[in-house]
Formats: sequence, C-alpha cells, structure tokens
Amino acid sequence: MTPAGTTLLVIAKEPLPGRVKTRLTPPYTPEEAAELAAASLTDTLAAVLAAPARRRVLVLDGRPGPWHPAGIEVIPQCAGGLDERLAAAFAACSGPALLVGMDTPQLTPGLLAPALGPDAWQDCDAWFGPALDGGFWALGLAEPDPRLLRGVPMSRPDTGALQRARLTGAGLRVRDLPPLRDVDTADDAGEVAAAAPGSRFAATLARLATTAGQPGQGGGR
Repeated sequence: MTPAGTTLLVIAKEPLPGRVKTRLTPPYTPEEAAELAAASLTDTLAAVLAAPARRRVLVLDGRPGPWHPAGIEVIPQCAGGLDERLAAAFAACSGPALLVGMDTPQLTPGLLAPALGPDAWQDCDAWFGPALDGGFWALGLAEPDPRLLRGVPMSRPDTGALQRARLTGAGLRVRDLPPLRDVDTADDAGEVAAAAPGSRFAATLARLATTAGQPGQGGGR
C-alpha cells in the first residue's frame, strides 16, 4: 500500500421520496422508502467514518441533508449511466480508492478492513465485493482507471460477474471481500436488519413496521 493510504468513496442518491428505494413501494410508501434509504446511507457513512482512509468522499446525486456527517467531502455525480458515474468517481481520485454504495447498511469497518490494511495492495490490484443479487457492493482499484468500468452493463443479474471479468481480463490481481445483501425489496430489508440489529436501518424498519400495525421487521401495508 502506498504511504498516502486509500480513498473511500460512497456513491449515493439524495434520499427523496420517489427517487430512492422504489422497489420497496409497496409495501412501504415512497416517504417510508426514503426514510429507509436515509437510514441506510447514515449507517454506511458512519462505517466509512470509522474506517481508516486518506480521504472520505460522498459522490452524491442531489444535495446533502441532515444525514451528512462532518468529515466526509461531497462531490456531485456526473451525468450518464451508472457505469459512467462510477468511472467518474474513480477518475476523481489519485492513488488507491475503494468505492461502496448506500444499499448495505450492515457495512462495518471490519468488513472493509482487508482492503484498507497496511498490506491491502501488496500483490493486489483490485478488491471486489460481490452482492447476493449478482451485482457488487464494493470495488477497489490500486490505480483508478475509469476504463475498467465504462461499458460494463449495470443493474443486471450478471453485472458483478461482468465487472469482475473486466478486472481479470485487464490482467489485474483481484481479491474478494465477503458477499453482502443489498437492500432492494422488503424481504431484503428484513434480512439486512436482522443481520445488523443495532443499526439505524434496523431501528427505522422496526418503527415503520410498528406504525403499520405489524410489530417486528418487514413492515407492510
């Protein structure tokens, strides 16, 4: 690893009703889905703040809100498809960078540790965190090259496999992080909350479920 350390990137949307977590609706309302998205983003940013990094950067589509803590820079997302936006996020970095999304509130500094430790980039050019839905929750590059992301089809069941193949096809030595579940559906939300019972996300989900008259996780209308 270079002495300068690693930049941690979080790519996210401003949690506004109707713009985030639309697959949670139903059973949740757009406003409730936005609450869950805000909680997920808050948990993610807390994990990023607690992890060792040279820089911590939120690559945001929208405007910062009360969920944005001090200590994390904000830069705007560029226009274009997700592959272009991810590529641009890496292009804004110098030195090693690790990018995560906002859909894994179970994220902890411990899960990120292998890619941020003192030997993280020894005999390693890339880190890859697969998601259980076939995508990926983390991507790290020793040398952030936007060409490694541009043109990779996103939001498909084979996106993760295609992205990892892009890395290995470029001759990169890839190490894997543990697979995680993204929060896309109400079932995902319940599973992730159960995996991270102390999270803001779990507390928000439980409150919404109780308000709906269904104690416990899973909400519903």
